[in-house]
Formats: sequence, structure tokens, C-alpha cells
Amino acid sequence: MKNFKGIALVTGASRGLGSEIARTFVENGYGVVVNYYQNKESAEMLVNELGKENAIALYADITNKHDVEKLVNQTIKHYGYINIIINNALINFKFDPNAQEPVHELSWEKYVEQFEGSVHGALNTIQAALPYLKETDNARVVNIGTNLFQNPIVPYHQYTTGKAALVGFTRNMAKELGQYGITVNMVSGGLLQTTDASALTTEEVFKIVASSSALNRVTTPKDVAETVVFLGSDRAKGITGQNIVVDSGLTMN
Repeated sequence: MKNFKGIALVTGASRGLGSEIARTFVENGYGVVVNYYQNKESAEMLVNELGKENAIALYADITNKHDVEKLVNQTIKHYGYINIIINNALINFKFDPNAQEPVHELSWEKYVEQFEGSVHGALNTIQAALPYLKETDNARVVNIGTNLFQNPIVPYHQYTTGKAALVGFTRNMAKELGQYGITVNMVSGGLLQTTDASALTTEEVFKIVASSSALNRVTTPKDVAETVVFLGSDRAKGITGQNIVVDSGLTMN
């Protein structure tokens, strides 16, 4: 077994932003668990790209507590420990403004579905991994959010509300788990060029976003991934309970 800087479990890592996060962790000397739900083939292709000595693909529905417990146990069996949790998985949502239901058509079940993905999924991973995180002196949790809850350019009601709830979840976890030296933070990207989730976004929209940002550019998955890896590292040991927005200065706290 290689001498890794740490072991990162990345949920929803078979595609999109998750795959870029996994890739960036490996580039920086970490071992990675590429969690997938439906895209086994894509997860295994990513592992082959990263090298089987650096990554392993493991199935779990993050909303299923038993699945997540099994996922963590398989991680421990393979690597011997785990110290980084990246809650990235996106449940059944596409950033398509034409498909977003207006408020008078929205069902509460659509909200619940996003709370299940954003908050319940993160709760499951933290609870399952907590005994092992406590055993390390550099445990990190990073939750993936969105800048839309600050500036809902498109009213993706259920998705944005779920991620807003994740901010409160993140800060409460940071307060409680800080006694064990575990940091809990959130990284909120903007519209990314390009992931599966933003594949329906037109070039015109990307140009508008770029011209509206302080850096006059659209944020990339790599931009977000680099920030996630930083927060997962020893260099970020003094940062917890924070929501860091990575959107090229489109929104500012």
C-alpha cells in the first residue's frame, strides 16, 4: 500500500464535479474512494485512469444508511483508515431552466428528495465514518454547495433550498465535531463549464456569467476541486464552519 497523504471518500464521483475532485486528490498524493450509484462503468473507467493503486470504485446509495455503512467498512478494509469525507453526490437534478417547475406546480416531495440528497446523505456518511475520523488527527469533511442560495439567478427551488439547509448542517457539525479535531466546511461553486449537470446550459448563458463575474471568466470544475482538496489538507486545519464560494467573484460575501 502506498504512503498516501490521506484517504478521501468522494460521493457521486463517477462523473462531473465529483470525478474532478477525485482526480485532483490523486494528483496531490491522496488515495481515493470513487463512490457511485448508477454509473459503475464510469466509476471503473475513472479508477483505471487514476490507477488502481490510487483509487477504488465502490457502490452506495448515499440516502441508504446500510449502504453507506458498508461503503465505509469496505474503505477501511481496502485502505486501513479514512480521514476525508467529500459529500458531493447530486440526487436526480439537472440545471435546466426550461424543465424547472414553477412554484404553483412544485410538490413537497421534490423538496424532500433534495433534502435527502444534500442533508441526509451527508449525515449518513459522517455517522458511518465518525468512529474512524476520531482515530485520526487530520479528519476533514467538505460538503458541496452552490452559490445559488445567495443569488438564485434561476429559481431552482428544491435544489437551492436543500443546499441552503446544508449550510446550517455544516456549521452545526463543525461546532460539535471540533472537539475531536474534525473540521467541517462547505465549498459552493457557481455554474461550472462544463459538467453533466450543466450540459444543457447554452454558450450564451456562459458568456453572460463570465461577463458578470469579477474575473471575467466562467468557473471550472478544477477551480472547485482545488479548493476542496485544500480544505481536505493539513494546510486548512484552522478553517472550520465556513462556506467558501468559488464562482470567479460572481457573488461576494
